[in-house]
Amino acid sequence: MAMRKFFAVSILFYLVSCGSHSDNAPQAGDTLKPVSETNKEESHASKGKRAGAAEVMARKPIPILCYHQIRDWKHEDSRMARDYIMPIDNFKDQMKVLHDSGYHTILPDQLYDYLVYGSPLPTHPVMLTYDDTDEDQYTVAKPVMDQYGYKGVFFIMTVSIGKNHYMSKDQIRELSQAGHVIGSHTWDHKNVKKYEEADYVTQIEKPTKQLREITGKKIDYFAYPFGLWRPEAIPHLKEHGFRAAFQLYAPNDPNDPLYTIRRIIVAGGMSGASMLKAMRNNFK
Repeated sequence: MAMRKFFAVSILFYLVSCGSHSDNAPQAGDTLKPVSETNKEESHASKGKRAGAAEVMARKPIPILCYHQIRDWKHEDSRMARDYIMPIDNFKDQMKVLHDSGYHTILPDQLYDYLVYGSPLPTHPVMLTYDDTDEDQYTVAKPVMDQYGYKGVFFIMTVSIGKNHYMSKDQIRELSQAGHVIGSHTWDHKNVKKYEEADYVTQIEKPTKQLREITGKKIDYFAYPFGLWRPEAIPHLKEHGFRAAFQLYAPNDPNDPLYTIRRIIVAGGMSGASMLKAMRNNFK
């Protein structure tokens, strides 16, 4: 099915360098805004002067890992598909290596405050992100992360919610309630580079509203399908209230670094040691 098509990657070397007005955008006099959201905005405002784009670009990059399916390979999985499928024992090894190496997971609000206000982060910060709503992210990845007190970011493609092998609304809600962050990953993974005006409603406004209804929280972060973006999309993301957006492959855009934050895909089958080495090489 279309949602499971894999984007052809030209270079893969151990780690692949992982795209109108909304009802979800902050509105004046929004009496339905949860108190926690108001407190968050006040907290950001109290941190002082915001960094400009050049200052954000100058910050030391924080490792951000991107996962898709967390399951054992099947005979019918193609070689390309296996690049996006992390066998369970390998995933467990990677989480253990991160923990044993002193890494602490951070969430997007912490990253945002670090990039914009220079707020401190824990030693050896890392962000764990998951794309595409696969159920094994809830049934396999979450319990492993729980062992180490790790939290992650789950970018949800809403067309698949409740379908076979994908997360249900209840599972997404439980992730949010457990302290993980739910982000938007469009309706059906359409490439942002191909958007026409109507797509910003179908792919961004409606899915984001649905995720807010599921979690009871404002959706502040967005991940581009295939990791591909274009400058014309960024004003739409800002209009819809996103604080930041995550891409793959390319360097941050110097004009809008918060909306082109780089992640890397952990290639399927990597050991914990090889993942750690590649991660450190990619975020210096």
